[in-house]
Amino acid sequence: MNLNRYVFPAVVLFAGLSTACNSETAKQSAADSLSHSSAAAVLPDTLAFQGKYNEQATHLYVLKNKSGDEAAITNYGGRVVSLLVKDNKDQLVDVVLGHDAIGPYQEKPESYYGALIGRYGNRIAKGKFTLDGKTYQLQINNGVNSLHGGTDGYQAKVWGGRQVDPQTVELNYISKDGEGGYPGNLQVKVTYTLQDDHSLKIAYEAKTDKATPVNLTNHSFFNLNGAGDPSVLDHIVQLNADEYTPVDTALIPTGKLAKVAGTPFDFTKPTPIGERIDADDAQLKNGKGYDHNFVLRKGDGLKQAAIVSSPKTGIEMEVLTEEPGVQFYTGNFMTGEKDNGKGKTRYGYRSAFCLETQHFPDSPNQPSFPSTILQPGKTLNSTTVYKFSVKK
Repeated sequence: MNLNRYVFPAVVLFAGLSTACNSETAKQSAADSLSHSSAAAVLPDTLAFQGKYNEQATHLYVLKNKSGDEAAITNYGGRVVSLLVKDNKDQLVDVVLGHDAIGPYQEKPESYYGALIGRYGNRIAKGKFTLDGKTYQLQINNGVNSLHGGTDGYQAKVWGGRQVDPQTVELNYISKDGEGGYPGNLQVKVTYTLQDDHSLKIAYEAKTDKATPVNLTNHSFFNLNGAGDPSVLDHIVQLNADEYTPVDTALIPTGKLAKVAGTPFDFTKPTPIGERIDADDAQLKNGKGYDHNFVLRKGDGLKQAAIVSSPKTGIEMEVLTEEPGVQFYTGNFMTGEKDNGKGKTRYGYRSAFCLETQHFPDSPNQPSFPSTILQPGKTLNSTTVYKFSVKK
């Protein structure tokens, strides 16, 4: 009996059904993407952030300015949960990644979405440093190194919160002597202000009773196409940095400054993120993409660190800071495994970027880097601004 004349039509029929199914799936995916991008964004429900963590109450603070922008800040980790700005169609777009409720922020491993980072943003080699003749051992949470203050970092703390006015929230936290392995009782105040010029201002203040390293930053993950869009490789980036700090395979700086000219790290002119991200470059391989500290051009007061724009939405973000460096990270370790992003979105590989204004990584072990040591009687004050506009 010849089965081929029966099998072949069946195979053709199956292939046709499979193609049609895949086509419908692709259409649905495209429709979902279109729906996501065309629908105006809204802030999460504040009730979903009311709860308790370590016996302390958690809240969501809503900020609105006179220009129509909106933001949501939770006192759990001092996180920017949402940041809504207008696109080239005059619709609100949520440009930061996050969750719709407090629960997913407390899951492990830590995502750092929108979090305030301390006592020390970025990495400290082997979690050790020596200060005034004494060696301190920090919490290890990144291979053999300490990252973002260790497992006991500020992203997992409930901050004291006070809404100053409709556009401003003030957060406070006291980091006790020995917390995370750091010396000194550190009083930290961070003020978020949604200004009328379409900018989110973050003002940091800190005081200590013992000499201690301090490197505060915010770890918002941005996508100017809208949070949940699958890629940021189309974003155009310009960094006002002629040098960066090369790293080893554990992402610890070598201590040297390298020129960006002639390398994939040259963003002194507007360049798409994806243009050279997979180039055959040892530093890119170490970071699995961009995950490096850029040395900003010197200047007094607030200075422009970066400009990023989306060809899709026309949204442009300018970053201004008083810090000497900025960590440019392109979501190389994002997996999209969970669907707990806002709107049940999966945040996949390279679907966001970070621009964390900071002092340099591992500065307590690098004498040539700008010092991060805060002394008693001194006050740390630093401001970073994320300012938005639209290219029509």
